Amino acid sequence: MNRQHAQLIEAMTRYDAGDAKRIQHFMKVHDYAATIGSLEDVDADTLFIIETAAIVHDIGIHLCEQKFGSCNGKLQEQEGPAEARRLLQTVGGYTERQIERVCWLVGHHHTYHDIDGIDYQILIEADFLVNLYEDNLSLETARQVEESIFKTATGKRLLNDIFLKQD
Repeated sequence: MNRQHAQLIEAMTRYDAGDAKRIQHFMKVHDYAATIGSLEDVDADTLFIIETAAIVHDIGIHLCEQKFGSCNGKLQEQEGPAEARRLLQTVGGYTERQIERVCWLVGHHHTYHDIDGIDYQILIEADFLVNLYEDNLSLETARQVEESIFKTATGKRLLNDIFLKQD
């Protein structure tokens, strides 16, 4: 693992201290995102951004719960980017371009239309792979997201192997 990502994971774990569910969530999203990005042969810079965004993608949840008593996706998209920026700047080692793209991804990770970049696509697929399981979503939902959201060959294979293959 990239040392910078290890430092960010440690910082994000501290940020979410005591919330094992959210820590487990971002760790799983990170692993799926890294897997999809690697097997889709994205370039090193794009993979770095994908992994960074996956680690911090839900950073707005606690703030949303405090401010609004809710952490729905749109509120996360609203509150998350500024929190992500602060954490990335605290950890250090990120370029302004990297921070901007990660914050943009955090601010759009619950928007499932007009997905215009491979980093965006992979983040959404990785988050869905985890959410389908954690939220105990139906087989029909898995089929729907396969058809309407998943675009990468790797993401589709993972989705099928995890949820859609029947004995």
